[in-house]
Amino acid sequence: MKLSRCLAVLALLALAACGGSSGPPAEPGVLFPARFGDTDPVDFANPKPSRFAVHGIDAARFQKSINWNTARRNGVNFAFLKATEGGDLLDPSFKSHWRGAGRAEMYRGAYHFYYFCTAPEVQAAWFIRNVPRSAGALPPVLDMEWNPFSPTCAHVRPPAAEVRAQMRKWLRIVEAHYGQRPIIYTTPKFFSENGLGLFQGYDFWLRTTAKTPAEAYPGQSWTFWQYTATGAVPGIAGEVDLNAFGGSAAAWDAWVARRAAP
Repeated sequence: MKLSRCLAVLALLALAACGGSSGPPAEPGVLFPARFGDTDPVDFANPKPSRFAVHGIDAARFQKSINWNTARRNGVNFAFLKATEGGDLLDPSFKSHWRGAGRAEMYRGAYHFYYFCTAPEVQAAWFIRNVPRSAGALPPVLDMEWNPFSPTCAHVRPPAAEVRAQMRKWLRIVEAHYGQRPIIYTTPKFFSENGLGLFQGYDFWLRTTAKTPAEAYPGQSWTFWQYTATGAVPGIAGEVDLNAFGGSAAAWDAWVARRAAP
């Protein structure tokens, strides 16, 4: 790293240590250490989330106030943002979150919450209609979990083979449009009940807030770990989901270079 860049990084870290800044965005590619808290911390087995070098958040309409520059300088190096749900719901905060993360020079990606009462082709088209193709964007994400809250889809639970078949249709359509193989997000229950380990060649983003991924998903590789829903981050009002990238800082640079949109 050149001396000028080193000095710039040190200066920005000093700002973060004093509570962050709402000034101009950080230099693209600068990695910041996480300065997060947790309102309900868990004592994980090793490797703990703190062992990983690269951290980020996922956000939706529940995160109503985010100072993206402050969050960036306090260790939010990437953000996955809820875009769509089913075939007709657009998260009301998606556009503002997408713009804010982009202005802060943060790596950002969009995710779709899947419904089993709407055809995968319709859901893929809805996602594509609302999520722009942006240079540097992280791959799109398919969020697969049982939904107990929907007034129409809560009890629609197809057999595992049908679940996987619908997923493959959505994944193929979205990959063809964005030129990026999507990431699969899931929970331990959904993963085990639907045999998602059969999906080879996909990056997995795994939710597990009480156990490590190795404990909750034995033998499954992963790229992102959502380790808490009660994170506290400077610049973000209220609690937020926190995530770790499953590799070193150098591995993160290599992954982004390979997987981010050109």
